[in-house]
Amino acid sequence: MASNNDREPDADAEAGHGGVQSVDRALAVLEILARDGHAGVSDIAEEMGIHKSTVSRLLGSLVSREMVHQNSERGKYQLGFGILRLASSIPGRLSLVREARPVLEALAEEFKETVNLAVLRSNYAVNVDQAMGPSTLATYDWVGNLTPLHATSSGKVLLAALPAEERDRILKETGLPPRTPRTITDRKELETQLLDVARDGYGVVREEFEIGLTAVAVPVYNHLGAVIGAISISGPAFRFDPETAPGLIQGLQQAGLQVSARMGYTRR
Repeated sequence: MASNNDREPDADAEAGHGGVQSVDRALAVLEILARDGHAGVSDIAEEMGIHKSTVSRLLGSLVSREMVHQNSERGKYQLGFGILRLASSIPGRLSLVREARPVLEALAEEFKETVNLAVLRSNYAVNVDQAMGPSTLATYDWVGNLTPLHATSSGKVLLAALPAEERDRILKETGLPPRTPRTITDRKELETQLLDVARDGYGVVREEFEIGLTAVAVPVYNHLGAVIGAISISGPAFRFDPETAPGLIQGLQQAGLQVSARMGYTRR
């Protein structure tokens, strides 16, 4: 019979904490595999700072639940189909508007301007929620409005995320009609700007949709990393310049990631 001194240190810890520590460690294993794609027992043990036999027990339990699968060729472990069963039930229960609402309100309060949430519908950007900042001059309700993709900040973010074929189809159907003298109506110029939007992670329009209105938008991602919406901040052109306002673009991008995380997105 082994003495207490011969027992593995991790076993004592797990016994003392009940199943809580084991659950926490199992989740840590899943996070490592989600991040790295695959890993071996030694890799996981080293990162977590625990004994390899403890990792083996955790992996064994996860394998039995099909949460983890062992690659027979390399002996590495990776996430299993059990994860898909769990994950597939989540997206349908998440409402983009519901998850984004507190973030929109916080943005409006912080930057004192109008904040909108838009999604792609029928070749247009449709605003599905709005939060008004205390400095907002007008109280126009944009919710439900279809706005042109090529002339709005949210629209450009949504366009930039589309496959080239889909973007080409939409722009051929809608054309590039001018909303103001500043609207981009040249396809080549628009495509160049969309490349910048994709590279920079945000899009700005200055009086392209409406004279006197400037706006900036960032993408919102779903659990698969696809763009499912855009969050924008807009304000009067005479006092609102998103690229010079301290911390505005960074704050907006952080808000986009917050909503994305609520929708199941994991930054890689």
